Formats: sequence, C-alpha cells, structure tokens
Amino acid sequence: MKPREDTHLKDSAHSGLRGWYERLLRRHERLILTVTLLVFYVLIALLLGLAAAPGIRVALSVIAASTRFSPFLEYPLKGFALFLGYLIYGFTAIVLIPLPNLIVLRFLKPFRGPYLSTAVFAWYVHNILTYSIRYTFLDWITPTPFNLFFYRFMGMKIGERTEINSCNISDPGLIELEDDVTIGGSATIIAHYAMGGYLVIAPVIVRKNATIGLRATILGGVEIGQGAKVLPNSMVLPKTIIPAGETWGGVPASRIDSNHQA
Repeated sequence: MKPREDTHLKDSAHSGLRGWYERLLRRHERLILTVTLLVFYVLIALLLGLAAAPGIRVALSVIAASTRFSPFLEYPLKGFALFLGYLIYGFTAIVLIPLPNLIVLRFLKPFRGPYLSTAVFAWYVHNILTYSIRYTFLDWITPTPFNLFFYRFMGMKIGERTEINSCNISDPGLIELEDDVTIGGSATIIAHYAMGGYLVIAPVIVRKNATIGLRATILGGVEIGQGAKVLPNSMVLPKTIIPAGETWGGVPASRIDSNHQA
C-alpha cells in the first residue's frame, strides 16, 4: 500500500463576515450548525417542490379526467397519474437540482480539518443536493444513461463507455472515472473519511478499464490504476494507490497474488 499525502490543509480563520461566522460557529456550534442546516434543507425543499410541480400538474389533470369513467377505469387511471407524476418529478429533478450545484462546485475543494468549519459548507451542500436525488429517484435510473447524465451534471468526471451500477456515490464532484470503468452493483465510492477527529475530503480517481466489484467500498484519497480490479465486498482504505493491472481484495483490501486467484 502506497500512502498519499494529505493536501490542502485549510486554516479556516478568516477575516470579515466569514471570520465572524466562524467564531460564532465555534462558540455556539450546535445552535449555529442547526440553524445553518435548516436553511439548507428549506432551500432543498423549495428546489424539490419546484421539481415536483410539473408532475403534480399532470397528475391532477389525469385524475380530474378519470372521474368521467367507470370505477373500473377511474382508479387505474388515478394510480397511473400518481406514478406518472412521480416520474416527471424525477426527470425534472435530475436537471434542476444540479443547477445550484454549478455554483457550489466552485468552492468544493480537498480539505483536512474540523467538521465545524465554513470551509466544509460547500461539501455539505454538494452532498445534500446529491442525496436529494439519491434517496428519491436515482434507483429508478441506475444503471442507465440518465444516472450518468446526473453524475456528470453534479461534477463527476466520467469517461466513455463507463458504467455505474450503484447509487452509493457521495461527493461526485471529487470523483473521476476514466474510460471503460465498471462500477459494480451497490458499490460505494465516497471521497471523504474521518481520521483523528478531523474530516478529510480527498479526490478518488479510477483509471481506464478498472473494475470495482459488487458491494466494494472505495474511500477518499484512493487511486485505482489502469486495468486494476477490486474484488466484490472489499474495502479500499483511504490514500491507497492500487497499481495498474493488479487485483486487490479483502477488508482491508490488499494485493491478491495471481496464483491465489487461479
């Protein structure tokens, strides 16, 4: 296992409005963090409500029209209307939710420091936006070109012919998947981890032709080399570099000898 050095250690002691907020956060951390997160959640609710509006409009129109028919047709039409409205919501949301994320991406950077810091707010918002789709719609479009569209729109770098058969993705704006990468079903990729009481946000890079197996877990700061394989149910620890062409497996993952594979 080859370590990678933590970079971009941020000193969050800034002057001006940000510095004032930072001091207030450290003095009344639970209260200020709660209020700040509630503001974020209200904004997400507004965005999701806006995304739901077209589906609600269509669903209500179909439900109103269904009353003209006998109960034999009326209730199936109402059921169809509800699920059609949900699908319209989902496809609207994967376009709408990434739009504010375009601003967030400008502030999303690798980081090592305390959880309670204004330096991590972009990371919080980025993941709140990601999870709003992950937990309401993403399962329906995985794996299809639509989930790749969403992840790209959220800032993930995705090469040609790459497939992502998982919704367990955090920090997409800090993940790079090159050409012909395969992400197996229910695999987890997160570009952050905790260490020594600090939050570490570190990019994940998966090179060409690499394969991440079923339910494998890739943590922040990992780089997987070209043509390398991570076996199913394995966990690749932070800052690990897997050389090109090698096969790794286990918890924690380590190199698997070719004779052992046979």
